[in-house]
Amino acid sequence: MKIALHGKSITPEAIDCVKDLLQVLSEKSIDISMSKDFEKQLKKVKLSANPSRILLPGDDLSDIDFVLSLGGDGTMLDTIAYTAEYETPIVGINLGRLGFLATTPRGEINNAVNALVSGNFNVESRSLIHVDSNEELFAPFNFGLNEFTIVKKETSSMIVVHTYVDGEYLNAYWADGLIVSTPTGSTGYSLSCGGPLVHPRLKNFILTPVSPHNLNVRPIIVSDQSEITFEIEGRTNRFMVSLDSRSCSVDDKVKISVKRESFEAKLVRFDHNSYFDTLRQKLNWGVDARN
Repeated sequence: MKIALHGKSITPEAIDCVKDLLQVLSEKSIDISMSKDFEKQLKKVKLSANPSRILLPGDDLSDIDFVLSLGGDGTMLDTIAYTAEYETPIVGINLGRLGFLATTPRGEINNAVNALVSGNFNVESRSLIHVDSNEELFAPFNFGLNEFTIVKKETSSMIVVHTYVDGEYLNAYWADGLIVSTPTGSTGYSLSCGGPLVHPRLKNFILTPVSPHNLNVRPIIVSDQSEITFEIEGRTNRFMVSLDSRSCSVDDKVKISVKRESFEAKLVRFDHNSYFDTLRQKLNWGVDARN
């Protein structure tokens, strides 16, 4: 078996967990590759490993069986740039805090590796969002798992996002911005702006305005078979756009469209962990003195 490791930071509290992981992988004679970022983090905390390959985003992962994402949800989002069209299954080891995506707790690392070896797991497919633009935004990794956003920049004035679905005019959003979320991303930025929870197996995009001027403007769900295009205007000609954890500044001449990516993300789930379990745990559903 070949497993790749990716992480962006190793906190002092996580050092022992990472040490345990490296030990169990070695004991099971699993071939280890790791990202350049993770290799730097190991050196920083003075941990050693013998990786067979050092990986960069875009490298060929066709011979890798699993990628272990070590961190929180932000690390999971970053890992998608490595798996890309290879659709290598990702195991999210939660070394962070909330963890809607990285659902395997740090204390379950050994059990997780044993489950991978024995084949005792499920793989969920998650749709990705793809961004096209006349400015080649986010290229060559112009896809994301959670959401694409357009927001105002360095001004208290709202912006106007003219939005079209398959060429048909939807609305001019007078707001601080607009979020286009995948079902996976419905528990992220969209949720904090009043968007609905959408089960990740559904094939939709969620359009959620950020602080809209007109309170009658509500989130709307459309098919992810649609192409959504935008024209942006405001009192200034600079705006911010983001794709998951990456962001950049654009002007009002930019032409942007989003659609569903042709490939998917594959997330590993173990028998003891389901989507509804995660919702109840992370959102504290049912946490009441009466229960």
